[in-house]
Amino acid sequence: MKGRLGKYLLSGLMIAVLAGCQSKPTDRGQQYKDGRLDNPLELVNEPNAKGKPVNAKDYIDQIMKVQSASSSLYNRNSDTFLSVEQWIRSGGDTRTLSQYGLSAYQMEGMDNFGNVQFTGYYTPVLQARYTQQGEFRYPLYRMPQKGKRRLPDRAGIYSGALDSSLVIAYTNSLMDNFMMEVQGSGYVDYGDGRPLMFFGYAGKNGHAYRSIGKVLIDRGEVARENMSMQAIRQWADAHSESEVRELLEQNPSFVFFKPEMYAPVKGASAVPLVAKASVASDRSLIPSGTTLLAEVPELDNGGKFTGKYHLRLMVALDVGGAIKGQHFDMYQGIGQEAGHAAGYYNHYGRVWVLKTRQSGGPLFTAYTSQKAPTLMTSPPGTYQNASGAVLVNNQE
Repeated sequence: MKGRLGKYLLSGLMIAVLAGCQSKPTDRGQQYKDGRLDNPLELVNEPNAKGKPVNAKDYIDQIMKVQSASSSLYNRNSDTFLSVEQWIRSGGDTRTLSQYGLSAYQMEGMDNFGNVQFTGYYTPVLQARYTQQGEFRYPLYRMPQKGKRRLPDRAGIYSGALDSSLVIAYTNSLMDNFMMEVQGSGYVDYGDGRPLMFFGYAGKNGHAYRSIGKVLIDRGEVARENMSMQAIRQWADAHSESEVRELLEQNPSFVFFKPEMYAPVKGASAVPLVAKASVASDRSLIPSGTTLLAEVPELDNGGKFTGKYHLRLMVALDVGGAIKGQHFDMYQGIGQEAGHAAGYYNHYGRVWVLKTRQSGGPLFTAYTSQKAPTLMTSPPGTYQNASGAVLVNNQE
């Protein structure tokens, strides 16, 4: 989303056994039907995937938003967009891609067996008031003017170190405020009947980030394998306000926001995002505007892999400081239901980059045909996602 290079976002457990493991785990949707792949993007005659895309309409809607918001981005990719649309209207059979001038490049995945990592992010909606009243006593702040002195850390801000003139809303949940920081933006409902106000990312206080998910694991409060956004919220619901505040203060970094009237949720490409039809990617491997055909694992309501997959068309329209290499952060949409899905996603699926022949192969910049040294930047048991926040097992 806009400003995502500086924002925080929930992230998931990097399954260390994926790399060079003989047991070949399958609990998070991993597959091994295509054999070993030795290139980041490998040209294949046709994807080894059954079925047709389940979100053809959403993909076309997303392309229309690209065309409206960024003519230059649309024009750079128009050949592919138009060919994919023709392919969709003909039935979307993966065996017929070449008939529409489309080449499919399969991604090698995190383990060289095509298992690409999927995480999720969303746009929260917070209840708030303009002034402090009753349960609405937790402030959200606009970005202070930068001076010579360093801005206070989270504990200092919670203790009132910032001027009250910087407050742009009072919410009824300190944890909700924190989760909106994690996502980097959100909508605020002031409860007065007016349209929701979009709170975009405005900056950070400059202090180092520390994962509260890792803190809970290190303290033995939540098992590593059970860590998720839902697990953190459950922990918070079972503890006092002072205990929740103490936990959040373990992360000294703090995010500021800017209110924007009638603003849609946009990615780093300045294009409004369509849920489950857009992703954040590593632009050195997957440039903005790239069309992806993805076999995404289906999760149940408890976040467990069902054994089924959905074939989806998505466009790379966002970025993230920690989305590196064979990893995508899927935009899940707005509100509680989207947040529920985003909080659980840390799974693996197969992905093919679709491009027309006349546009040539995928354009690499910093990423080469050899393994990028930044592909796995976090220690085993952790990983960073689109915001650059180091989280554990799908959580902050």
